[in-house]
Amino acid sequence: MDFDLSEEQTMLKDSLERLLADRYGFEQRNRHLASPEGWSADMWGQYAEMGLMALPFAEEDGGLGGGPVETMIVMEALGKSLALEPYWPTVVVGGGFVAAGGSTEQKAEIIPLVAEGSLKLAFAQVEKNSRYDLHHVETTARRNGSGYVLSGAKGVVIGGDSADRLIVTARTAGDTRDEAGIGVFVVDAKAEGVSRRGYAMQDGQRAAEITFENVNVPADAVLGDPEGGLPLVRAVVDRAIAALCAEAVGVMGEMHAQTVDYLKVRKQFGVAIGQFQSLQHMAVDMFVAHEQARSIVHYATMMAASEDATERRRAIHAAKAEVGRDGRLVGENAIQLHGGVGMTMEYAVGHYFKRMTMIDLTFGDHDHHLRALAAEGGLFQD
Repeated sequence: MDFDLSEEQTMLKDSLERLLADRYGFEQRNRHLASPEGWSADMWGQYAEMGLMALPFAEEDGGLGGGPVETMIVMEALGKSLALEPYWPTVVVGGGFVAAGGSTEQKAEIIPLVAEGSLKLAFAQVEKNSRYDLHHVETTARRNGSGYVLSGAKGVVIGGDSADRLIVTARTAGDTRDEAGIGVFVVDAKAEGVSRRGYAMQDGQRAAEITFENVNVPADAVLGDPEGGLPLVRAVVDRAIAALCAEAVGVMGEMHAQTVDYLKVRKQFGVAIGQFQSLQHMAVDMFVAHEQARSIVHYATMMAASEDATERRRAIHAAKAEVGRDGRLVGENAIQLHGGVGMTMEYAVGHYFKRMTMIDLTFGDHDHHLRALAAEGGLFQD
C-alpha cells in the first residue's frame, strides 16, 4: 500500500507548515491566546486565502474536492503549531454535517460562506448526563406548524462562543436514550432564545455553554431525517475523531522534538543529560509511541469515509484508544525529562501536553474507545 503523499498533498503540507512556522511561534500564539477572541482573525483569513476552508468540500458545492488525507495533513500541521483558530469545529465538524447531510439548497447557502471564511460553525451535542454517548439527547425539538421549537442546554461546545451557526442535536421523538427520534438542526447563534457563555478551556481552546429556550427554527433548518439523524451524527463524528487524532500526531511530534532538543542542551554533572542512557531510553519510547500513533491514524484516515459503518467505527475506536495511550506516554515523558520548567506557563511543552489531554477527552477518552472496540470484537474479524 502506498502511503506517500501526492505532489499536490506535499505542496499543501509544505506551504501550511511554512506559514505556521513564520506566523505562529510560541510567543505569537500567546498573544493570540490573550486576545478577546482567543485566536487570530488574521490567521483565519490566511487559512481562507490558502483554500484550507474550502479544502474538504466537493467542487460542485464550492470546495476544492479534498478528502480525509488532506484534512489529516492540515490537522497535523495545526497540532504541531498548537493553532487556536476554530478550524476543526467549523470546517471538519460543522462543515462535515452540511456536506454529508445537507440538501442541495443548504449546501449552496452554507458551504461557500464557510469556504471563504465568513461563516463559523460549532457542534452543540454534549449534555449534562450524556458522557460520551451520542444518542443521549435531552434537548427537545417540538413541532410547531411547519417548523420546530428547540429547548434544552448543551455544554462544552467547542468554538461555540464565536460560531455564527450551531449544529444542534435535539430529540423529536422517543425517550432520552433512544437511538431513534434524534434530529440535527442548523440554528442561528443569535436567534431569539439562544444564550451562550464562552470560556477558555485548560488548553486555551475556546468553548461555550449554550441554552436554547423556545427557539423557533424553520423546517429547512433540519439536516436530513428529523427522526433519524443519529447515523449522520455518528458518521461525521467518526471523521472528526480521525481528524483530531491527526492533530494529536502533530502535538506528539512536537513534544518529542522539543524534548530531544532539551536533552542536548540541558547539562547536569558537567555533561548534557541526553548522554544518560536511561533518558535516551525514555526519548526512544516517545519516538516509538509517536510512530505507532501515526500508523494507526493513517489507517483511521483511510477508513474515515467508509460507507461500512461497522468497519469505520472499529478503525476509529482503535485509533482514538491508541492515540490516547501514546499521547499520554509522550506527554508524561516530555514533562518528566524537562523537569520543573516543563510545568511552567512560559515553556511550550506543558501547553502541548494540555492540548493532548483535551484531545483524549473529546468524543471519548482512551478507556472509552478501548471498551467500545472490545465490545465490537476487536479491530479485525476472522
